Amino acid sequence: MKKNSIEDCLGLAIIKSVGPVLRALPLGFGLFLGRRLGDLFYYLDPKHRCQAYVNIKKALGNELSALQIKTATRKFFRSFGQNIVEVFFIPLLNRSYINKYITLEGRDNVDKAFAKGKGVILLGMHAGSWELSNVIWADMGFAFNLLVTDQKHPRMDALLNSLRISKGCKLVQRRNQIRDIVRALKNNEAVGMTVDQGGRAGELVKFFGKNASMATGAIKLALKYGSVIVPGYYARINGAHIKVIIEPPFEVRNTSDLQKDIHDNLQELVRIYEKNIRKHPYEYMWNYRVWKYTDEKEILIVNDSKAGHLRQSQAAAALLARALGQRGIKAKISTVEIRLKNRLSRPILAIAALFSGKYSCQGCMDCLKKSLGRDSYEGLHRTSPDFVISCGSLSSMVNRMVSRENLSKSITILKPSFAGLNKFDLVIMPAHDNHSPGPNVAVITGALNLIDKDYLAQQAEVLKKNNRLEGKGNKLIIGLLVGGDAKNFTLDKDGVLQMVSEVKKAAQALDADILATTSRRTSAAIEAILKKEFSGHARCKLLVIANELNIPEAVGGILGLSDIIVVSAESISMVSEASSSGKYVIVCDASVGKKHRRFLNNMSLRKHICLVPAQGIAERIEFLFRHKPQIEILNDRETVSRAYQRILL
Repeated sequence: MKKNSIEDCLGLAIIKSVGPVLRALPLGFGLFLGRRLGDLFYYLDPKHRCQAYVNIKKALGNELSALQIKTATRKFFRSFGQNIVEVFFIPLLNRSYINKYITLEGRDNVDKAFAKGKGVILLGMHAGSWELSNVIWADMGFAFNLLVTDQKHPRMDALLNSLRISKGCKLVQRRNQIRDIVRALKNNEAVGMTVDQGGRAGELVKFFGKNASMATGAIKLALKYGSVIVPGYYARINGAHIKVIIEPPFEVRNTSDLQKDIHDNLQELVRIYEKNIRKHPYEYMWNYRVWKYTDEKEILIVNDSKAGHLRQSQAAAALLARALGQRGIKAKISTVEIRLKNRLSRPILAIAALFSGKYSCQGCMDCLKKSLGRDSYEGLHRTSPDFVISCGSLSSMVNRMVSRENLSKSITILKPSFAGLNKFDLVIMPAHDNHSPGPNVAVITGALNLIDKDYLAQQAEVLKKNNRLEGKGNKLIIGLLVGGDAKNFTLDKDGVLQMVSEVKKAAQALDADILATTSRRTSAAIEAILKKEFSGHARCKLLVIANELNIPEAVGGILGLSDIIVVSAESISMVSEASSSGKYVIVCDASVGKKHRRFLNNMSLRKHICLVPAQGIAERIEFLFRHKPQIEILNDRETVSRAYQRILL
């Protein structure tokens, strides 16, 4: 026997045995059991609990705190449990029950709709006591046709359909669906339909500010046959007491532009339901993927205030946006800068991130609240990202907790120090960390960056315009990128002086121009050397001292305009950016740490850079200029793009 058949037989047996027992109990006690059933779902079904939390946060997160969203999620499950129990009470439903427990708000709206004589579409959402609502419609004194779809458990499905029929519902099966619906509407009967959960074939409209797929059937019928749509919503007031909110007949606008009319009318209808959901948020069925078929995704960058880390995160976000765009999905990228409260914040975050599980800690965020500044915490709470990107140890800790809070895909760059790689959906790891590629590990050669042809062309144009640089023509241009002190590294003054001397020597021999820039890490002593050496030098057309006048397009513009780039060795990011530019790159060798040495040697071995001592720079520049060997461009972007295809499946 197939698994579905076993479930079907077992489910039918439970329903037939439990139903009489529940119906023998007082109604209030039965609903009490329903609330306890909801509590069981809440605790024992973490997958759907967390999905409901995320959906409520996406819809109402700007109005509720994390704790309030968690409370709303639990109330939803309790309401959901009561809705299930009420199905067992359907055999007892009669006029007396409806008069006692059901309040109809706007009943005359149904009569107004029937008065037009073209059939009525009673439109609902998956909200409230859905089966009870069908019986209520069928009891109102008009012919009520209910669309039903075949479920995967035919025995339980047949039992449910028999209950519906026994209470006056006419069932419209999928086999003759369109014909039967049209017949009913032409006979001025009512047809029950839903507008949400449109699936792949639905129309994308804004639902709480984000595109969601909604069913178009009701709108298409109203446009074609002139039938009247009456929106309805169901709200539990107290225990068994339910209010049916019947909105005024919806005026369908028909401009003869079918696609536009479907979209615009559907959007107006959804706004009506948003209003009711805001008033009664616990009734909507939040535990499915409401925005599954959206064409919009949000990417959050967690920024630890380190410029190099931010650039890598921005590059990763841009590549992800491109991968989503290839699938017809628009990406919105936002950045939240994280600032720690005090010295204890970092170890607190590390411990919290280490013990955070797939479904744990959601709705709490206390560790983030206690560890981060107010602006950082509020910025993270207000976001509902689909992807979280971080670079570096600190931001990866925050990434872990924010991605769990929102059931987001987590992407981190560099090896996280606090936990295993399996904590993330994708880890972008540099090769010098000595780690092999894996299902969720993409190994890249250098540091991820934004450099491509379009970026370089744009930056070069801005740099030329803002600094009145002449057109390149046929003249050789040598770019000089000078970094500064780093962890366990101090830029040597004598080495810099030798490097500058060699660049000047090559420029003189080859009739070349020089474009030079420092970084924010460059020391005052090194800056003084550069200003002295290039002051009044005819071949130096540009010298940017970043700590005096930080020109954003300096590095990108110099990379775009230059033919040969000379770079100091200490910055992996700067060397990687230069190597991604498609230009010859000479790195002035220096004494660096073991990991950094692995990076430089690997880049040299792959011929992305020419690694030479300072005194050999002029000779290497002349060799490259005269012999023009093939350039091996660093292309880590493609490695990351391929990795994204795996996590987007």
